[in-house]
Amino acid sequence: MELGRQDRAQRSASWLELGLVDLPVRQVAVSALQAESMSPRQAGENIEHVRLLADSTAELPPILVHRSSMRVIDGMHRLLAAVARGRAEVEACFFDGPERDAFVLAVRANIAHGLPLSAADRSAAAGRILRSHPEWSDRLIAKVAGLSPGTVAGIRQRDDRAGAPLARIGRDGRARPMNSADGRRKAGELFAERPTASLREVAKAAGVAVSTAQDVRRRVRAGEDPVPAGLRARVRPTPPPPRSGVDREQVLQALRADPSLRFNQSGKLLLRWLDAAPVPGHTLDQVVAGVPDYRRGDVAELAMAAARAWQELAIRLRRSAR
Repeated sequence: MELGRQDRAQRSASWLELGLVDLPVRQVAVSALQAESMSPRQAGENIEHVRLLADSTAELPPILVHRSSMRVIDGMHRLLAAVARGRAEVEACFFDGPERDAFVLAVRANIAHGLPLSAADRSAAAGRILRSHPEWSDRLIAKVAGLSPGTVAGIRQRDDRAGAPLARIGRDGRARPMNSADGRRKAGELFAERPTASLREVAKAAGVAVSTAQDVRRRVRAGEDPVPAGLRARVRPTPPPPRSGVDREQVLQALRADPSLRFNQSGKLLLRWLDAAPVPGHTLDQVVAGVPDYRRGDVAELAMAAARAWQELAIRLRRSAR
């Protein structure tokens, strides 16, 4: 964490290790902050460290606060030291974003500086990130929590609450399919349809590495299965999704005409959601092709979050309809 402009009227601070630069510094009342921080420290703050900070004559750097919840992301020891000094206000910067991302920032900040986290703290933090970001790869979570990828993989296997997405986002921000056989089959189909397509084009469309696309092209030209025998033995073919049997447009028209939905806020909100929901089909390929490479990880994360929300809605509706 570094201080930027020093003029009181325009003071700023940066958490370079978190990618937060030149955040405006504000005076915040201690009473406005939540007592429960986002710190990954399971045993709470170190009282001795708080006492050392409180007895120091140095000016304490600003703390980082999650705006929507007013919980401290980074700087809980500094906040307690300020309270011990009798301060009613502290200098703070705000982070605007989802609470699950705020916790990730809290973990990264504690890994990067300050008192080191215990192994138990890091493992617990990794477990929580696995549940909030199931689409993240083991390597990405390991980097955030200060653990080895193998340790994170073990936590994922033991934690029943950790999700199992169809794709995972790696440290480079790219989403990769969990089932590499599906990606190889997709690449094989593309090479069969367009023999002159470049490796990069096919790799991008199939969601595989260029080296994988190169191997698939070689296999297709040799008349071989694009999926190696060893991989076919480990992975079951993915069954096609069941057909709904519901005429989407017919159901939507009936819902739009239903007065119980049209004339209340909840119903109007549901109809807007349904109108905006993507329709499965070839248009999805067009949408994917239109997303820049450097934004695909972000869009994949938003899409997965939306899918989880729709699934939760479906589960609740089915339960209440019984």
